[in-house]
Amino acid sequence: MKHANNGCGRRPSPTMAAAAAVLAAAMLAGCSQGPDMSGIAAERERSVRRYDISQAIAANGQVVVAGTQSGAVLVSADQGATWRRQALGQASLVDIAACGEQGFVAIDHYHKVWFADAQGAGWQSVPLESPRTPIAVACDAQGGWWVAGTNATIAGSADRGQTWQVSELGGDVQVTTIQFVGSRGIALGEFGLTAFSDDGGKSWQKGAKIPGDFYPYAALFRDANEGWVAGIAGQMLHTADGGKTWQKQANAAQASLNRLFMHDGVPHAVGNGGTIARLEGDTWRAVPYSDPLPVFFGGGASLPGQKAVVVGGPGGVLRAVGTANNK
Repeated sequence: MKHANNGCGRRPSPTMAAAAAVLAAAMLAGCSQGPDMSGIAAERERSVRRYDISQAIAANGQVVVAGTQSGAVLVSADQGATWRRQALGQASLVDIAACGEQGFVAIDHYHKVWFADAQGAGWQSVPLESPRTPIAVACDAQGGWWVAGTNATIAGSADRGQTWQVSELGGDVQVTTIQFVGSRGIALGEFGLTAFSDDGGKSWQKGAKIPGDFYPYAALFRDANEGWVAGIAGQMLHTADGGKTWQKQANAAQASLNRLFMHDGVPHAVGNGGTIARLEGDTWRAVPYSDPLPVFFGGGASLPGQKAVVVGGPGGVLRAVGTANNK
């Protein structure tokens, strides 16, 4: 009887055998091939990396310095066109200040103060015991360091962190901004806290509270009397009497503003939603710019004489933005 041939016992032809061998070799090569690491290697070669979050930026007219949450410092000597990178190790930079010819000073979430020369080079650190959580840093006219933070604490050092003078204002309150204008120190904190020093920081006295339990995101004083403070949900206040009284200002940018700074003699700010704003009369208005980015800007600084500012945020955002002819 003749049975139907179902192919199960058929011997492969030479052509089929060759094809199978090629397929097996390809599968073996695919199984043994390692992952493509070229993208990772290329990312490591970049100065500004896509995981960088730049929220601390300062400039001194010579260089711009940005500190990242991932423990790196980025320095530009060409107005933000290119950057050089220095890894600091386990660090997360919260705020940074330019101290003129004395260089730069930055505070680290991991209880350290970092400092560098006026070229943004030679970064070193010293330990910081108080405040336990640093939030803001500033320099005085003599180059002294001032750090404000939790537990209503302000610490100052005149010898580059070798010794500290600690002032405790009392209460479980965060001091979120600090600035020196000449010998006058100005510190603001949550629940409307204000504190002032008229002797270069040797002593601090509480002032009248900002109304409404105000929480300051950022503050900027042009001189000892006139200043601005930004708060939650885009609130903006102005004082003309050194913080004794405050008046509301309109925020037509309709965004929370996270950093305030002077640029071309005019108060500017950066904030949420990729906002760059400036004060026009008594109103804060958005500055239009090309290729806007819908991210929060945590840091910003002026590029003097360049009609531009440097802004920083998450996702490796660190760029110079022109502000000319945008009024």
